[in-house]
Amino acid sequence: MDLLRSLPLGLYLEHPLTWLHRLDPRVKMAWLLSFLLSPILANSWYRLWVVGILILLTFVGKIPKRVWWQQLGLLLLFCLLIFALTLLLPDGMKMDSQPRIIPDNSLNLPQATSYQYTLLDLPLWGDKLRLSFTRHSLYLAVGTSTFLFTAIYSSTLYLLTTAPEEITAGLEEILAPLERFNIPVTEISLTLTLALRFIPLVMEEVQNLTRSIKTRAIDWQKLGWKNGLKIWLIVVDRLIENLLVRAQQIAMAIEVRGFTSPNEHRVLWHSLQLDKADWLVLGGLIIFWAIRIIWGGMS
Repeated sequence: MDLLRSLPLGLYLEHPLTWLHRLDPRVKMAWLLSFLLSPILANSWYRLWVVGILILLTFVGKIPKRVWWQQLGLLLLFCLLIFALTLLLPDGMKMDSQPRIIPDNSLNLPQATSYQYTLLDLPLWGDKLRLSFTRHSLYLAVGTSTFLFTAIYSSTLYLLTTAPEEITAGLEEILAPLERFNIPVTEISLTLTLALRFIPLVMEEVQNLTRSIKTRAIDWQKLGWKNGLKIWLIVVDRLIENLLVRAQQIAMAIEVRGFTSPNEHRVLWHSLQLDKADWLVLGGLIIFWAIRIIWGGMS
């Protein structure tokens, strides 16, 4: 299970139990939606502030270093790469600037403001290669990189501190009013539980197939790209076949235990009750959205 320990993305951290684990899943889901929705149409400073809140939450939540070190470092590196590429690429705005100084030398006036659309323009190799970026490209770079980081890391942190059964129980509680419209909420929550539990099985099958290829010491250079592609197609076919066998075994285990209808065989994994810590965190959510409305708007 080395792959599961080296790549804990989307997996539940069973030990140690932090104060984030003890929060109600509905409260954490409200915070997750806030992290995902609040950066929309927000200014750059607010988006950077949200990124800082997520990083600070990792340390305040006392998440072990062995868990967040690899995925947080790789995600930050990826977002910085996206930031650099978006910053240096053309911003997509075709603007013809006009001189602000009257051509007549007798009426030369100083520039009214210090505003400059092009923030940096340095020649690296004459006129053939220039290092330049504008205000719009800087805004796009900050927006793209911070939104990617917020969307990926907030979801990862939620899955890291919330058990799959808690997620489905909280989601079923939130979607309970939809049962009046004949929407199968219980079936949806049961399917989500099985899907979340199936993620480690997929990683385990990928790891076993990877080890089986390594033990055969295949010389890929001698095979060529055509034969190598055939081998990988065989591996993918075997992976899908093994996953279908696992799914069939899970379905048979559920039927043997009598779980033929989720409405008749409901298992209550968790009793959802809001305590003082949950209400305190919900109060912080109100402050979070107040900051978004007052200072996070477009500038």
